[in-house]
Amino acid sequence: MAKKSVVTESHEIQLAIELIKLGARLQLLESETSLSRERLLKLYKELKGVSPPKGMLPFSTDWFITWQPNVHSSLFINIYKFLQEHAHITGIEAVVKAYKLYLEQMGPEGSDEPVLSLTRAWTLVRFFDSKMLTTACCTDCSGHFVVHQHDLNTGYVCGLCHMPSRAGKTRKAKEAAQAIVAMM
Repeated sequence: MAKKSVVTESHEIQLAIELIKLGARLQLLESETSLSRERLLKLYKELKGVSPPKGMLPFSTDWFITWQPNVHSSLFINIYKFLQEHAHITGIEAVVKAYKLYLEQMGPEGSDEPVLSLTRAWTLVRFFDSKMLTTACCTDCSGHFVVHQHDLNTGYVCGLCHMPSRAGKTRKAKEAAQAIVAMM
């Protein structure tokens, strides 16, 4: 019996370490592990060198619907659903594996902060589990994108097929476009 609890605690610590390295907030760690808050705080400080950020977790579904977050959220949730359906992975393990695969799709600019944090990805899954969000199929590209559960999504066109007028108009996008023109 004691050996099983040691194995379980060891697994919980490994999970907490992996989640912290991926950027998990303390509330996520408390929900997904059975480790005490004090132990998690100590582990977080040991790994990150700072105290965990304070404040509330994201609580609104609206963030996932805005243009750029929607594209990233949709990518993540499709990876997550694929893992559940085809690899039969569930729970926090599916969230972690899907998030790692999502990060791999972010390209060579690994130094940039991903649009979707692990905590937001975990929250997104919770919104799907509680049936607040779902996916709708784009009538143009046939991709599946995150939408509000009770919105009318007949004839839905995604943000990639019908980009908002200000999409990609950031200084970073402008500099990247100028760099491409300069290379020509």
